[in-house]
Amino acid sequence: MEQQHLLANLALYSGILSLLCLLSLHFASPEYKMSWRMISEYALGKHKWLLTLFFSFWAMSSVSLALLLWDIVPDKWAVFGVLLVFISGIGAFMGGLFDVKHQLHGFSFLLGIPTLPIGALLISYHIIDLPGWSAHQNSMLLAAHLPWLSMVLMAVSMKLLFSGFKKAGLPMGPNAEPPKVLPAGIIGINGYANRLLVLCYIGWLIFIAKTYLSL
Repeated sequence: MEQQHLLANLALYSGILSLLCLLSLHFASPEYKMSWRMISEYALGKHKWLLTLFFSFWAMSSVSLALLLWDIVPDKWAVFGVLLVFISGIGAFMGGLFDVKHQLHGFSFLLGIPTLPIGALLISYHIIDLPGWSAHQNSMLLAAHLPWLSMVLMAVSMKLLFSGFKKAGLPMGPNAEPPKVLPAGIIGINGYANRLLVLCYIGWLIFIAKTYLSL
């Protein structure tokens, strides 16, 4: 029980520290416009170490929560959800280890981003009937649905951005440098969507950890 309490606190506070690191980056590197520059692009600035901390704390929160839930979830589908959350944490760690120009950054994205929404849904729908957890049913399900909704929003916003780049004749691809200023007529809200996704993902981790501590 003491070990589970420690894991819950680790998931909670490392999640909070991750968000604080992200908030600090917005003040430390204001040249990266929030509206259309992705969080990973902060690695190209002067405060890459702060971005690495952001990803590391995020990974710590995911892995700690997965270890906490391993002995709590009631069946194999929920266990599969826990594994997905663990894999998401590995992806977050790799995101800090391999920056946006590294060939493994895309693989880190594939491990970290699509896995958590599925894991959150599988876990949440299977633990809401457990004693104590059922009292938080509505807020738990809301928190579980926000990650996949934010992922869809980010995908749509990225499609709008790339479509605008293509119409403007701007180069695209892994080695293409992003423009310093967003050309007129291009819809650039992907940066906001990217940050909202992170808030929903880490917010779910924090919420589950905090709910466990309140039981």
